[in-house]
Amino acid sequence: MMAATAYSVALLGGARLPAAPRSAALPRRSACQLRLQDAPRLSLLRVKAASEDTSASADELIEDLKAKWDAVEDKPTVLLYGGGAIVALWLTSVVVGAINAVPLLPKIMELVGLGYTGWFVYRYLLFKESRKELASDIETLKKKITGTE
Repeated sequence: MMAATAYSVALLGGARLPAAPRSAALPRRSACQLRLQDAPRLSLLRVKAASEDTSASADELIEDLKAKWDAVEDKPTVLLYGGGAIVALWLTSVVVGAINAVPLLPKIMELVGLGYTGWFVYRYLLFKESRKELASDIETLKKKITGTE
């Protein structure tokens, strides 16, 4: 405290700042000290350590992936789709970067996105009947994708 006071005296050219009253000062506690009021909140922060070894689960994951890869019949098609997905992701990133470089366009796109989000919430999430309609639409789409319909 004395070094800070000496520094402020030297910095201000001899003028001293008024000292704060002791009652206004914050109580000093170390990081290890806890109040009794903090105890209920701390009980929420308990974490249980995992008893299993992570390397064993990583080995199981690798073995599972190998088994799934061996079960694939048309490997070139899967690789083509995977490569196409990576190229599409890269191309999307390039397009978004180009749009972001135009001065006013990102703000307009943000406004359009906020407007669409508001419309979606009003149309599908606000009322119980519309939520049921959305759930049935999602189930129908899942059945079309998996081919069970």
